[in-house]
Amino acid sequence: MTPEAMRSEASDYEALPALPFDSWRETFETLHMWTQIIGKVRLKLCPLVNHWWNVPFYVTARGMTTAAMPYQQRDIEVRFDFIEHKLTLESSEGRVTTMALTAQSVAEFYKKFMAALSELDVSVHIWTMPSEVPNPTPFELDKVHAAYDLQAVHKFWRILVWVDQIFKEFRAGFQGKASPVHFFWGSFDLAVTRCSGRVAPERPGAESITREAYSHEVSSAGFWPGGGDIKGPACYSYAAPEPAGFAEQRVRPPAAFYHPQMKEFLLMYDDVRAAASPKATLMEFLQSTYDAAADCGKWDRKALER
Repeated sequence: MTPEAMRSEASDYEALPALPFDSWRETFETLHMWTQIIGKVRLKLCPLVNHWWNVPFYVTARGMTTAAMPYQQRDIEVRFDFIEHKLTLESSEGRVTTMALTAQSVAEFYKKFMAALSELDVSVHIWTMPSEVPNPTPFELDKVHAAYDLQAVHKFWRILVWVDQIFKEFRAGFQGKASPVHFFWGSFDLAVTRCSGRVAPERPGAESITREAYSHEVSSAGFWPGGGDIKGPACYSYAAPEPAGFAEQRVRPPAAFYHPQMKEFLLMYDDVRAAASPKATLMEFLQSTYDAAADCGKWDRKALER
């Protein structure tokens, strides 16, 4: 790498903020529920796309968006703005309404958001029980989660912007079936998925959501803010179904490791930040873990890759 490239990467490192999970846990838990409220509206309005690719959000230059959602003869879009900290609801008729993103309970946010939809003459009934969280409380009853740290949310979004760019570059090297780079509000992670082109074996006992998500063989990578025994944000990569020998593969960089309970390779975000070249480090992780999945799974790499 040239000195000029090293200086460029160093400036990238300086721009990448630290975000220990415990430093914004309460805000994360609140924002997670807010995104689920809006995500369930997207789930209700948008037709099913394979692997539930119709439900995620997308990173934008100011936050995240649902993209256009069909409603009767109109389109509706909801956008998070993590610079001015507001939520914008807009219809294809040119009607716009906004909500401030500030400390408020999930119940209060739910009430305000449904009222904002009504201002646009949108009537949607959603299942108000949160998904993919332990001990869920219906949105309209949740008065416990009410934190909103503006600086922490802005940091999280800045990290998403950086990771989103690298994931998109990584995705460009694959010409087989692949997902967009998208943000899943259920698991609260940014992800990109490559498919082998083969149908996956049946998963005995799997419920309908899992069956649809993993109907075909995949190699999936993502970024997650952390939780449980993972004490900080991390990049992950897994294969489903996991082929024999995958967990034993030596992936890069050396800081990456296999988590046997999660059945994923992990690379902690702080190790990425500390690297001489954060971008090259993350790209190395993405490529080497995909190599492990594709080689162990005997994918037709010549046909699938550029």
